[in-house]
Amino acid sequence: MSDTKQLLVVHSSPHFHSSRSTSNVMLDVIIALIPALAVSVWLFGPRALIVTLICASVCVVAEYITRRILKRDNAIGDLSAVVTGLLLGFNLPPSIPFWMAGVGALVAIVVVKQMFGGLGFNFVNPALIGRIALIVSFPKEMSAFTAPFAWHGSADAVTSATPLGILNEGSGEALPSLADLFLGRHGGSLGETCALALLIGGIYLVVRRVISPVIPLCYICTTVFITTLFGQNPLVQLLSGGLILGAVFMATDYVTSPVTFSGKIIFAFGCGVLTAVIRLWGSMPEGVSFSIIIMNILVPYIERATQPVPFGVKREKEKRK
Repeated sequence: MSDTKQLLVVHSSPHFHSSRSTSNVMLDVIIALIPALAVSVWLFGPRALIVTLICASVCVVAEYITRRILKRDNAIGDLSAVVTGLLLGFNLPPSIPFWMAGVGALVAIVVVKQMFGGLGFNFVNPALIGRIALIVSFPKEMSAFTAPFAWHGSADAVTSATPLGILNEGSGEALPSLADLFLGRHGGSLGETCALALLIGGIYLVVRRVISPVIPLCYICTTVFITTLFGQNPLVQLLSGGLILGAVFMATDYVTSPVTFSGKIIFAFGCGVLTAVIRLWGSMPEGVSFSIIIMNILVPYIERATQPVPFGVKREKEKRK
């Protein structure tokens, strides 16, 4: 026999061959976001595109520079920074100053993502933390929403309350029609207003098997069911705010959501309950961002409680009795 020693190298899971890479997945997500981006430009003008591009550009540049400083391999080719920037831009109002959008992008990439080790090591969604940081730091600018088509120079008011803002304030102002809610013709963040565009993107991701429909459906149904129990219009709750955007594009993040089927259900149910509670009784009209972040933090405990029992473990325990 040969005395040559063989070195066994074991890599992290998954241990199967696949042609799909991180960049492929991220490219599919970018494609799925294009309909919502196109509608946001149609509703809010070129400024919507500029804000989104600033967020994406700052995310890419910040990731490149940070990884150089930390002496890590360059990873901007995986397109994850682009996706983070797009999602952050989608969560911002059209009128936000450009420099504030850049600050949110820096927080998302440098503080949340790279300081914890980069893609795969962040324990919360970077884009949502970037948005929350801006809400806490600049509440006035983050709550100034532009009326759709105001960029055409129409006689309508430049600022507009969101549907959830109208419900939260109880001002008696008329809500947009269901058709306007579905097509996005109302005030709100850049990428959250048009339910039709978001659903098209979500269907694309499901068909491409980038995401599972379990989390979005469970999240949305839980939120709508609880708010309906307390007298809210289910269609208004479904089509308003960032529920569809958060459920489809952020709650399904591979890194910050559970892997197991039962874990996904628990995670999505928790997101739905928290979102409904904040919408019904919170001081803010919307709760999607905070709900997903809270459940992101609980993901390790959810996975520990729902992980499958290894083969033979139960039998070994029975032998010991």
